Amino acid sequence: MALTARIRTKDGWAVSHAVVTVTDMTGTQMLRAEADAEGAVRDATELAPGAYTVIVTAVGYAPVASSAIVTASRRAEVGAVTLARQGGTELPPPGPWTVDPAHSTVAAVAQHLGISSVRGRFTEFSASIEIAPDEVTRSRVEAVIRAASIDTGNGMRDTHLRSADFLDAETHPEITYRSTGLTVAGPDRWTVHGDLTLRGVVRPVDLDLAHLGVGADPWGGTRAAFRATAELHREDFAMNYNQVVQAGIAAIGTTLRVELDIQAVQGDTLPRA
Repeated sequence: MALTARIRTKDGWAVSHAVVTVTDMTGTQMLRAEADAEGAVRDATELAPGAYTVIVTAVGYAPVASSAIVTASRRAEVGAVTLARQGGTELPPPGPWTVDPAHSTVAAVAQHLGISSVRGRFTEFSASIEIAPDEVTRSRVEAVIRAASIDTGNGMRDTHLRSADFLDAETHPEITYRSTGLTVAGPDRWTVHGDLTLRGVVRPVDLDLAHLGVGADPWGGTRAAFRATAELHREDFAMNYNQVVQAGIAAIGTTLRVELDIQAVQGDTLPRA
């Protein structure tokens, strides 16, 4: 092959939709080649010996330009080219990701008696993430939580939380979240905009999301870690129950802090245990 190159992100992932353009010193395009699914570029077009400019572009990434010298062999080995996402934002490789409930936590924290906090978690949930290949802000997330799976470590309290005073799990068994957009908040942080449906009430809720990294797992898969937080107001979802214990102090605070620690597996299914 006359031209070879490997296009990668800074984390080493292939950029499968990259395009390599080679121009001579007058700016005339001599060849144009697209990367394959592995981010590799191979083109048989022979180039005359001399100096050239190699430009690598991909939607959603900042372009990279470099010089290349073609020798008498008429070959140009560009080697590895690293692309950075526009705006400096990085996410795992594009495509579907499936949240692994066994290694993820969906928790909520409420103030109790104005002096301490009570923490609960949902033990049954599923979620999927679709990372857009061209524009990070077009990525999507959907989640479904079983309301009756709330667990605070106290059976009596959990029964009350499942009742119509709070989650009303019998009438509304599922809590759902569907993203509607994404905005960049930093090099590895985003604000996820979405609609939360709780007790049959739909309200917009923003998640403050941080990407913690990507790595291989022992089962041959690739995993990505995220952490997200949000604040909910109980009255927004018609959870108005409370008990005043003394001097106007409520037993349960009106604001809930949601804390998500998420581990997602690349692909649209989870690996078998």
